[in-house]
Amino acid sequence: MIAERRKAIFEADSSVLGFNVGINFGAVAGQTIFHAHMHLIPRREGDVIDPRGLARGVIPSKQLY
Repeated sequence: MIAERRKAIFEADSSVLGFNVGINFGAVAGQTIFHAHMHLIPRREGDVIDPRGLARGVIPSKQLY
C-alpha cells in the first residue's frame, strides 16, 4: 500500500522528492486511535532547515547532531 501511494504522489506532484514513514504504536507514542495505520509524509527540498533525524525530534537530547 505504501509503495502504491508513493508512486501516485510522485506522479501527481513533481515537487515531492522523498518521504518519511511513521507509525505511532501505543498511547505514549501518540497513538490515539488503536488500529493499524501508517503516515506517509511527502518531503520537498527545503521544507525544513535540517531534515536529518526526523523521528529523533521527539527526544530533546537527540535533536542536535
